Amino acid sequence: MAGSRRLPETWFRRGLWLIAVLFAAFLIGLGGLVVDKLPGVASAPTLDSFVDRAQAGRADATIKQAQTQLEDIESGLETARLQLKARSTAYRNARESFDDWVATRMATAQASQDAELVSRTHALDTLKAAERDAQTQVDTLEAKQLEAQRAVQTALAAREALNAAAGKRLVVVQRSRELRVFGIRLALTIPLLAVAGWLFVRQRRSTWWPFVWGFVFFALFAFFVELVPYLPDYGGYVRYLVGIVLTVLIGRYAIVSLQRYLARQKAEEQLPDEERRKTLSYDLTQARLAKSVCPGCERPVKLDDAERDFCVHCGICLFDRCGTCTTRKNAFAHFCHHCGVRSTGTSVEGSQIKAT
Repeated sequence: MAGSRRLPETWFRRGLWLIAVLFAAFLIGLGGLVVDKLPGVASAPTLDSFVDRAQAGRADATIKQAQTQLEDIESGLETARLQLKARSTAYRNARESFDDWVATRMATAQASQDAELVSRTHALDTLKAAERDAQTQVDTLEAKQLEAQRAVQTALAAREALNAAAGKRLVVVQRSRELRVFGIRLALTIPLLAVAGWLFVRQRRSTWWPFVWGFVFFALFAFFVELVPYLPDYGGYVRYLVGIVLTVLIGRYAIVSLQRYLARQKAEEQLPDEERRKTLSYDLTQARLAKSVCPGCERPVKLDDAERDFCVHCGICLFDRCGTCTTRKNAFAHFCHHCGVRSTGTSVEGSQIKAT
């Protein structure tokens, strides 16, 4: 069809499609603003909205206190472990020195060294006692650390229990909100789809078709973008039911349209050639011929065969002879492509073609 249009007409049609898209875009923007301002479509509540603030405050304070105590114990434990390590090293070094000294004394066997032996032994015992004290402190702090960790876990569990109880209430509210939002959007979308369907069936070829298509685009966007993502979690049933209903309606419309089309084509094929031509528009016939399709019955035909001037399916004349120059030409053309004379309907057809 585009090949038979005038160049300005082609650009005008492109501009009209642009108008249709812009019209749909502005409708979509307006629809989004309207939906956002509707009651019941406000922002969803959070988990904190359903938690008892007093209990949550006490639980948070207990958690903070337990964590602070645990940090203090862990800090003291780290210091005690360092001290234990230092005392263990000092005792080990002193023990090695004492063992070396004892070996030397046994070799010399000097009685004057007995007093030094007592002094060294006492110092070694003192270091060992200090090491034991450090170990006891480490063990005590480790026990306190374990208790503090348990206290932190208990406090966190109590806080989680509050969150779990609030979460159940939040789920109920969210489900109710989802249904409310879905209901509002559905109540707005269904009339839009109904109007869009009526416009598509009745007005898509009217003078104001850009606005019709713009509204159709807007309605489709409202359904697939504004409605479908807000279906509830259990909305799979809704999806399938809507799909079944739409499939049945569209299928029924397609079947009825096909039957009407076939009946209309059959009735038109019974009409005389001249009457059938009056029912065909110029652009439509040229578009079908460009696709090697018969303009009358829309069946494939071999237009490159110079011997075929009539459709073998419905008998409509496809090629005739110019009444002025007798050149074989398109029977639906307004002018002869050879001499430029307007077709007057008195051109030579059928068996008279070869007579020239």
